[in-house]
Order: sequence, then C-alpha cells, then structure tokens
Amino acid sequence: MSPLDRFCDTELSRKLMGRVAALADEVAERLGRPAVFIEVCGTHTVAISRLGLRSLLAGRVELRSGPGCPVCVTDHQEIDMMVNLARLPGVTVGTFGDMLRVPGSQSSLERERAGGADVRIFYSPLDAVAFAEANPGREVVFLGIGFETTAPAVAASLARARAKGVKNFSIFSAHKLIPPALRAVLSDPELKLDGLILPGHVSAVTGRRAFDFIVKEYGLPSVISGFEPMDILIALHELLLQLLRGEARVANKYTRVVREEGNLDARERIAECFEEVDVPWRGLGVIPESGLSLRETFRDFDTRFKLNIEPAPLSPLYPPGCACKEILRGKLLPLECRLFSNVCTPVHPVGPCMVSSEGACAAYYRYERLSTVGGGI
Repeated sequence: MSPLDRFCDTELSRKLMGRVAALADEVAERLGRPAVFIEVCGTHTVAISRLGLRSLLAGRVELRSGPGCPVCVTDHQEIDMMVNLARLPGVTVGTFGDMLRVPGSQSSLERERAGGADVRIFYSPLDAVAFAEANPGREVVFLGIGFETTAPAVAASLARARAKGVKNFSIFSAHKLIPPALRAVLSDPELKLDGLILPGHVSAVTGRRAFDFIVKEYGLPSVISGFEPMDILIALHELLLQLLRGEARVANKYTRVVREEGNLDARERIAECFEEVDVPWRGLGVIPESGLSLRETFRDFDTRFKLNIEPAPLSPLYPPGCACKEILRGKLLPLECRLFSNVCTPVHPVGPCMVSSEGACAAYYRYERLSTVGGGI
C-alpha cells in the first residue's frame, strides 16, 4: 500500500472513526452539547457529505459549511456586471463552468448565452489567451473567479498575453481572499463555534501562517486538512483533542501539500499582478481588503478600465425564502432552508449554494436529503 492509498483505506478509516466518535462523546459531555465545527472549503463540504460523516456523527458533532465556495459568494453586483459584459457586441466572455447558472438580480450568463451572447467555458485562463490570439477580431474577457488557488493561473495568463502581444484579451477580476472572509464570519456574535477545518487548496498557496489570526484573535482550534477520508477524520480528531486539552492552535494536517510559508512562486505572481481591495461578498457584505484587483501596471488587461464598465448597483436582495446568506455564514444548514429540495433544486436553483457543484445546498441535495438525521454510530 502506498502512503497516499492509506488516506483512503477503509479499515483504517473505520478504526479512526471509532476514536473520533469516542472523543466527540467526551467533548459533548464536557460542553453539554455537540461540538460545532465549520468546514470552510466547498470541496470539504462535498467530501463530508459524500462520505456520510454528518449522519455518522449526528448528535456528537455538528458540521456546518462556510464561505469557501467561490461561485456561491460572488455577489449579485459582480454577476450583473458579467451579464452586462456578455451583452456587449464583439465581446466573448470566458468563464469556468460553474459560473454559468449563478443568478444575478435579473439574469445569468446561461440565459444570456441562450439569447445569443458569446459565452464560452474555458478550463484554463491560458486557453482563453489562445482563443483570443486566434480570434483577433473579438475582445475576449476572462472572468477571474475563485480564491487564492485560481489567482496564480490568471496571473500566468496575463504574463502570457503580454509576452505574446495579445491585445484583445482582458481579465474581469472577481477574485476573493479567504482570511478576511473568515474574520467577517468569526466576528459575528451570534455564531457559536468550537473550531474550523481550514481549506487545503487555499493553504497550499497562502501557507499555514496565514491563519494564525484565528487563534490569536478568536481563540479557536483550527486544522488544515486534505480531502481524503482519513484526512478529514484526522482533522476532526485533532479538533476534538484540542478542545479536550483546552488548546487552540492552527494545526497543519496536510503536510504533504501545505507548507508554513505556502507556495512562494504563486504568491509572488499574485502580488505582481494584483492588489487587495474592498469587495462585496454574497451573504457577507463588503469586506475590507478581501478581493484582488489588477494593478495599474496591468491596466491594459483590466476589463473594467479597458471597456469602461460601470459598476452595477449593489443589490442586497435575495430570493424570498432563500437562506444562502445564513448558510454561507455557518448559521444554518441547507436542510433548514424552507426552499431546499422543494422549490430549490439543482435543475431549478433559487440561490447560488444550489448552483455550484461545491455549494453546500447542492452537496446536501445529492448526498444527504434522504439521510436519516440522528443515525449516528
């Protein structure tokens, strides 16, 4: 068995699951209630749902989702601006696939494409640069969506476009940063939380140290985790041990990928192309220095300046009954939304958390809506 295979080993997972359950019982007895953890990353949400961990630990540990789905937290204002871009003559909008169906205040990219707009899915921003080079008569706008994980690839596409002299390529940056969003979530006095499972992909770029503020400012145990069954169980085991011992630290349990200082090359690429700005998050409002805007040195590739795009009005509106705002803050579970699986489904999504493959509502709909709450082990 290879070292990586051990993270998917059924027998090892079963044994560790028993230890996690026993620790959870001790913690619940001490707290007088189940421990409440947030898994920040949307990929963790999907993995936890797919593995059935929520139902296995029901009554022992409560696992809630956070703001770690980039599509879900893209604000109405940004979606409306993207829709407006798609309506411009001679413009091709390139995007990752999950963005197509996310609703703005009036429309979505999918609807605009159905109406004749040239909206294309690219699996890499470098593919968008190649498309622009092959189609010099069109302005190709790539939508920079995602957290610290996708920003380096977008930075690489800017370098490629500049080196090749591709002048009909630009970036509409809607990139967001996880640490400021966590500050916004953890500052909510109504949120009762005992610890966090931190995102492995983001941490691979930022490094472990980027999350030390969680301990210093909020005194909460935290664990950086991978995404295999053993990864997540190890993270839960660590959180429960810290609670029992009265400790609070940021533990890196994804050492095969994450380093203390992160990926220095990726961080340098981001710093070269982007600067931190205040941006709106769906469900969280405007968060200071939580987004990435192109630096002035890359203004020729900045869609907002190149095409003179005016900001769309801020829209605080949510579809009536939609609980995405509370779900993204870790204050509600998808099953507690009255629209879930009734009005809101993956085929006819009402809110963004049901649109994205990493959205909490989509994960619950696919893996947990028919599970028996309180099944436990």
